[in-house]
Amino acid sequence: MGNGYVRNLAHPGGNITGFTNFEFAMSGKWLEVLKDISPDIERVAVVFNPETAAGHGTFFLDPIKASAPSFAVRVLPAPVQNDADIERVIAEFARDPNGGLIVTLDAFTAVHRDAIIAQAAARVLPSVYPLEHYVVAGGLISYGVDASDLHRRAASYVDRIIRGAKPGDLPIQQPTKFNLVVNLKTARALGLKVPPTLLARADEVIE
Repeated sequence: MGNGYVRNLAHPGGNITGFTNFEFAMSGKWLEVLKDISPDIERVAVVFNPETAAGHGTFFLDPIKASAPSFAVRVLPAPVQNDADIERVIAEFARDPNGGLIVTLDAFTAVHRDAIIAQAAARVLPSVYPLEHYVVAGGLISYGVDASDLHRRAASYVDRIIRGAKPGDLPIQQPTKFNLVVNLKTARALGLKVPPTLLARADEVIE
């Protein structure tokens, strides 16, 4: 809706409907997760590509910045557009202590996830990611939409459209289920002890 593709979520109009894969207002939740797993963090770099991120990155950045005072952290935008940028920006950020990363959800960070994860490990930076597959690939922790749940819910829309419903009459639905995933191997490599309360909340723990 923010990009002008639909009139509103309840009545999108035209030939578009579906399920969103993120609720931008919950971006601040990444700060909470990051502070839970690494309480000493005072600075957070938000990694995104302004050419591919929603709202050129502002859709994520604004709610993260709004949440920052509650967690006593300073938020710094970290725009990147290629692997060289990823290495340079993360290295510069890591020169000062007590830092962590938030990696936002967009096509660029998904394609370049290995480079981001490698730099976070090399600079010993606790990092939170938007989806589970980043953690499976070696990232520390993720909090994001349960994609399997979206796919299951989308099946009913496919059925209704095949039976003649107009897409523009079907409300665009928001995600309702989110997963928290922790990689204990990565935590140990970073010298972090994951709090039992965080482990108890996790939907999946990777050993």
